[in-house]
Amino acid sequence: MNLNSTLFVQFVVFFILAGFTMKFVWPPLMKALDERAERIANGLAAADRGKADLAAAEKRVQTELAGARDEVQKRIADAEKRAAQIIDAAKATAAEEAARIVAAAQADAEQQVTRAREELRGQVAALAVQGAEQILKREVNPAVHADLLSKLSTEL
Repeated sequence: MNLNSTLFVQFVVFFILAGFTMKFVWPPLMKALDERAERIANGLAAADRGKADLAAAEKRVQTELAGARDEVQKRIADAEKRAAQIIDAAKATAAEEAARIVAAAQADAEQQVTRAREELRGQVAALAVQGAEQILKREVNPAVHADLLSKLSTEL
């Protein structure tokens, strides 16, 4: 065999093999590489979207936490105000009850003083009658002298 013919046959086989590879092997191989590149690009895009979603979610969480803290502070302030109102109302009720009790006690004391005065007047009138009996040495009839005795008790 001749070197030129061998070289020529090798060129022809090489071009046939290159043509066959370009026609049948290369397109599926490129298609697989393109699909893989697309999947990688989609994965990277999804990762970027995931990071963005995570950042947005963290921001929403921080906003919600701040809102919840504000709401809690507001409720605590409202509860403290309500507690102060209840305490003030209880103090007012207690003051009114104390005033009522003091007034009732004063009225009761006045009634007792009035009763004691009436009782004392009656005792003084009885003593005056006894003293008059002793002075006059005779019995004074309270029924007969009722007008005089009532006048005497009013003067006392």
